[in-house]
Parts: sequence; C-alpha cells; structure tokens
Amino acid sequence: MSSQIRLLLRARCFIDEPLHVKVSRLRSGQVVTMRARSTDERGVLFSSSATYRADYRGEVDLYKHPSRGGSYVGVEPMGLLWSLRAEALHQYFQKEKALEPQAVIFSVHNEEEGRVLAEATNERLLLGDGVTRLPVNDGNINGVLFTPPGAGPFPAVLDLNSFVTEKGAALLANKGFVVLALCVYNVKSKNMKEIHLDRFRDGIDFLQRQPKVGGNGVGVLSRSKAADIALSLSAFVPAVKACVWINGCCSNTFFPLYYNKRQILSTLLFDHSKVIHTESGGHILKFAFQNPLAEENKGSLIPIEQAKAQFLFVASEDDMCGDSKAFVDQMVGRLKRHGKDNFESVYYPRAGHVMSPPFSPYCYSSPHGMSNYRAVWGGEPRAHAAAEVHLWKKIPEFFRAHLSCKDADESNKMSV
Repeated sequence: MSSQIRLLLRARCFIDEPLHVKVSRLRSGQVVTMRARSTDERGVLFSSSATYRADYRGEVDLYKHPSRGGSYVGVEPMGLLWSLRAEALHQYFQKEKALEPQAVIFSVHNEEEGRVLAEATNERLLLGDGVTRLPVNDGNINGVLFTPPGAGPFPAVLDLNSFVTEKGAALLANKGFVVLALCVYNVKSKNMKEIHLDRFRDGIDFLQRQPKVGGNGVGVLSRSKAADIALSLSAFVPAVKACVWINGCCSNTFFPLYYNKRQILSTLLFDHSKVIHTESGGHILKFAFQNPLAEENKGSLIPIEQAKAQFLFVASEDDMCGDSKAFVDQMVGRLKRHGKDNFESVYYPRAGHVMSPPFSPYCYSSPHGMSNYRAVWGGEPRAHAAAEVHLWKKIPEFFRAHLSCKDADESNKMSV
C-alpha cells in the first residue's frame, strides 16, 4: 500500500450526515477506482465502486469530480454509500440496532497494477453523545425508548415500524425528540390473526408519562404497514397531534383491527393473482391490493376525517409494493370532502417503497416480511437517494411545527 497517496475523510459522523471523500497526491490525470465496503448485522458484505480521473493537482474530490463508470456515473458525493450492494440478489442492508456504528471501509485502487493505494474507515453513528437508550417491557409495550440529554421538555414521537428497527428513533432523538420505537410485528407475531390498536395507544400513553416530555400531544412516524396503524391511531386516539405517513395504505391491511375489545376495521382484500413475477425472481405487489373505495372494502377504510392531527403524507411514485400515490390522492380527496385542510402531501417521482435514512444502501428487492414474496420495492437509485435526503430533513421540521414545546431548545440537537 502506497504511503504517499492520501485518502481524506472524517473518521466518525452520524449516519444521516454527508461525508466528504477526497484523494490527494495522485499523478495528474491518473485513473483510479474508488471502492467502499460494509458488512451488515447479518454478516452480509455490501460493496460499491466508481472510476475517477485525478485533476491537474492530482486530486479526486467526490464533491466535484464525476465518476466515469462503476456503480454510478456523474458527480455523486455520497454515491459510494447509497450504491452499496450485496453480491446476491434480493438483499437489504440490515442496520437496525442503534448502539453499534456502521463501519464503511473506503479504498483507492490502481487497477492496472492491482494495488491498493490508500484505505480509510468511516464509522457512521446512529446514537449521539448523551442520548439514552432504554429497552421497554411494560404491559403491552415492547420497544425501545430514546431520550435526548438535557432537562427538556422535549416533544414526543412514536416511531412505528412494521418490523424491529431503531434507526429512525435514534436519529430523531439526536435532534431533540423523546422517541419510543415500536413495531407491528415481532417474534410473538408468528400466529397473528388480528391486531389490537390498544397496544400502540399504550405506547402513546407511556410517552406522555415520561418526565422530559412536554408539548401538546404526541407525533407518530410510520412507514409501510405501520402507516395504516398510524392513521388509525390518529383517528381514534386524540393524543396524536401529528402523523407522518410514508408509503402505506389508506385502508387497514393484512389483519382485522380491534380497539377496546371490538373490531373497528376489516381488512383490505389482496388478490394474489395480480402479483407480477419478474425475471430476477422478485415480485411486484403494487396491483394486488383491491380498490379501497369498492363497496366490499369500505369496512377497511380508515376514518381519517375524524382525526384532529396534522398529516404529512409521503408517496413514492415508483413504489412497486403498493400504489402509494393513489392512496394519498384518495386520502386527500376524502379530507377535502369533509372540509379538512389538516394535511400536507409530498410526492417523489422516481423513489421506491423503502425510504430509509439518508445515504442508506439502495434496495431494489428483498424478502417481504409478511408474505412469501421477494418484494420489488421500486425506485431509481439516484433519485431515491435524493428523496431520502429531502424527506429526512422534512420529518423533524414537520414535528417541530406541530408538536409545540415552547421551552425546547434547538441546541439540544447532537453533533459528533
């Protein structure tokens, strides 16, 4: 390995922070391959590469210089991160636990000589200094509570996911929110036949009892199946004051929904004959959900018009798991017909279903957690990555605007 070539980057930063990668002391015009590799929590290796030509100073700066080929082309400062892929098909980069950073190894290669010229590691953190992580097993509640440092009061958010993950909750806690991460499905859900909204209402009650929590209510952040649970919470639990809905459905899906010991919503019908099988072995589920407005499905429609919460509806227009844009259009129409204006809609034209925190490895397809399908999630990688950056700036802004906590201080946000 050459001692002359320098690969310059920060050793540590938050997982949602951009990283400036620069190489110096190359020959003017020298062509090199930049590589990145990272191993997820299952031990699966993901990698990416891009070819660059050094400028007249002998430098390659990913913020200024275009990739000439590889995992992406053009000027993409974070391209080596969002283009990380596993060798096998249908792999999702699993990074769900907040305590351990994601280690990414960057390297510079002279392909003609088969040499590694320089190498450096960046640790991408989920948890900021002083943020506490507390596992919670309290009655119906089985989740993880994240609390920022300082006296507070802080606004509270329920981070509701289909499956176990701590990413969003940790990142919001870094920005000055008390966050409880809950999932719809866990190890106890194997023989699930119905879902009880009471469990998630208990999570909201738990958040409101926390000594550092202030404000006028609780926010809910939700994605995919968890998004229809969030709509039901907004409709039936008055303490919900702000709801972020990302690529879900306007109806209750997969299992009947119960509240206070009675069924309140039936299930939107799913037509397996409309699942499209692709050559790669993936499955497009977008067209399999039946029309929520059809008479036979009206019992599954969530009565969002009775909600007092403010809504942020987020739809990826290339979502191949569900017709998210159509569902948002239906919800907006329903609210308008009831004289409501408590909503904001954001559409991302070439983004797919899985809207992870910024710079996460793009996932085109992976096993669908609630079926035997390998779901095609959709999206064009570059546009999808840009959409994630925009969305994860907007989420905390939306919650701050609608969860008033007048004594909360912007200085509570973390820095590395």
